[in-house]
Amino acid sequence: MTDRPDVEDLLRSLTPQVLGLLARRHGDFDACEDAVQEALIAAARHWPAHGVPENPRGWLLRTATRRYTDQMRSDTARRRREQRVAREPAQPEAPTADDSLALLFMCCHPTLTPASAIALTLRAVGGLTTAQIAAAYLVPEATMAQRISRAKQRLKASSVQFAVPAPGEPDWPGRLRSVLHVLYLLFNEGYTASKGPMLHRADLSGEAIRLARQAHRILPAEGEVAGLLALMLLTEARRPARTGPHGELVPLAEQDRTRWDRRLIREGSALLIGSFANEGRPGEYRLQAAIAAVHDRAARAQDTDWPQIHGLYELLERVAGSPLVTLNRAVALAMVDGPSAALALLDRLDADDRGPLTDHHRVHAVRAHLLEMAGEPTSAVTQYRLAAALTTNTPEQRYLTTKAAHLHRRSRPHTG
Repeated sequence: MTDRPDVEDLLRSLTPQVLGLLARRHGDFDACEDAVQEALIAAARHWPAHGVPENPRGWLLRTATRRYTDQMRSDTARRRREQRVAREPAQPEAPTADDSLALLFMCCHPTLTPASAIALTLRAVGGLTTAQIAAAYLVPEATMAQRISRAKQRLKASSVQFAVPAPGEPDWPGRLRSVLHVLYLLFNEGYTASKGPMLHRADLSGEAIRLARQAHRILPAEGEVAGLLALMLLTEARRPARTGPHGELVPLAEQDRTRWDRRLIREGSALLIGSFANEGRPGEYRLQAAIAAVHDRAARAQDTDWPQIHGLYELLERVAGSPLVTLNRAVALAMVDGPSAALALLDRLDADDRGPLTDHHRVHAVRAHLLEMAGEPTSAVTQYRLAAALTTNTPEQRYLTTKAAHLHRRSRPHTG
């Protein structure tokens, strides 16, 4: 008998195949997605107790088709279906790679908000239930159900076609950029959870990597797809060393690098190198992957090639500039030219007021680190405390609070 984790993995891998075939056959993504979810729930209940059927994809497809037929069972709907089927040429039964990619493009459509796109992608392509997605984002199941429902309604209202846009079409770069952005956000949420008691969510980062692998298999010549997957692998490789025995955050400079996953580092590095053979000019994800690779090559923190990292961040600013990129460049600049230069860069960033980072905890955390490097403990303590008050991730909050407390004790004058 198959154990439950294997069943869950199998269901996730089969979800886009079955949904892609059903949606291509019937055209109604909303109803097809609901039918597939019901089939997945039925399989999750039936298979662990009775064993995985000999043809699991066929089982899911038959079950989902019955659910869809039940949903559509009305004289008007039946007549419309029959008329549509009579007009359409016969469709092949076997799912194709384009079905899975079409699902990904549909779920990551630019008309959706990033939060809605991530939720819909996890459900339709990732095979997660609404309850699982709600648990991952620490919201009630009803709230997540409404979010997914609104996303599907928006897609329906926008008349989004179930098809992969051709690379030569004018909207191809933008559509591909939306897909990569959603996968990037999903990975980041898994690597450092925006809120909750855990620093990271391995289930979310793992799902992002799985979907990125799928996209890379289907689009092997797209350099930025390979770059995003490389970035995920090179970053995920450090996860075993990011937390201590009690779940506490361990910063990059203090991590035990022997615990980094060298297999992922080798795979990510090879992907990154290979991506330049297809497209020589790097985009934002390949540049970020290159930065991650420089970090991963350093056996010790003091061996890090900070000038190279700073140069890559300067290039990244030109390719895809944002306040967050400048914030990260400030950290690298401090290691090259000292904390004063980095603090001056942060001051210019504040003056530019280029984004929603003013009240982000990371701005205060970086400023605190730079002030501590510059020998200004009192100001650093204030910034650490501000950062701790703004973050909603418990391990990050504890780390920042502890930093403030230790620095405050060290900076107090000794009496006696």
